[in-house]
Amino acid sequence: MDKQVPTFDALMNPLLDALFALGGSGSVDEIYEKVLELENIDEEISSVLHNPEKSNQTEIACRLSWTRSYLKKCGFLENSNRGVWTLTKLAKEQRHVKPQVVVREVRKISKAESKQHPKKYKSKHIELSDDNALEVQTWHEELYHLLTHEISPEAFERLTQRLLRESGFIQVEVTGKTGDGGIDGKGIARIHGFMSFHVIFQCKRYKGSISAGNIRDFRGAMVGRADKGLFITTGTFTRSAIKEATRDGAPPIDLVDGEQLAEKLKEFQLGIRTQMIEEVTVDKDWFANL
Repeated sequence: MDKQVPTFDALMNPLLDALFALGGSGSVDEIYEKVLELENIDEEISSVLHNPEKSNQTEIACRLSWTRSYLKKCGFLENSNRGVWTLTKLAKEQRHVKPQVVVREVRKISKAESKQHPKKYKSKHIELSDDNALEVQTWHEELYHLLTHEISPEAFERLTQRLLRESGFIQVEVTGKTGDGGIDGKGIARIHGFMSFHVIFQCKRYKGSISAGNIRDFRGAMVGRADKGLFITTGTFTRSAIKEATRDGAPPIDLVDGEQLAEKLKEFQLGIRTQMIEEVTVDKDWFANL
């Protein structure tokens, strides 16, 4: 795997090229897809998972998170709270970097920071600055293990049903009939209370990547029975599966992978609780102006 998947430092300039191609900014998913496109990384390599037992994250996605962190520490990237990454003035001026120089500089920075904050830098690795990526990865991994190993397929279908209802779907039914082309249920998606679409969905607990063949089989089962299709999985989708889902002239199928599923469960607080820590500070200047 190491001989095939590009190392994180080898991905530095491809990542910068991807952001330039995207107009100077992009989401994590946009950057990921653009890097695969520009580098002609085939499906076999892009489908390799970082740790199949813990997460559906691909090895390339994992390495790109380190790439972003290193480039950010050296001042080539900045990111917003919404997860949008942007080229800095320095990146626009230089366009490309020398990976070995970036790695060396980041190690110097981290070594200096570790002396100031020794408890924060117990690990030998550079701390990820990718929107608390380590924390996010932890709860994502716990959820992934629970969904793929601990709950039953029927429970996963009920979870999908609840999630769709919370998202505004009505008349959501779980059918789960065997030999029905993989169709697990149906519902009606309402748009602002005026428009509605009949949707057929498939929810698949999966550790690997959903292929284009899976999408074609699902589409064949839904033709003539719904306006749109929805494919939800704990796994990922191959690039060919994504292209097949949006192929011109074919009924559209929306895709929700494991990462998106986790974020939606968090958004609607379905089994995911977020604890906010209150921070209180005293404004001395305010009192001074009394």
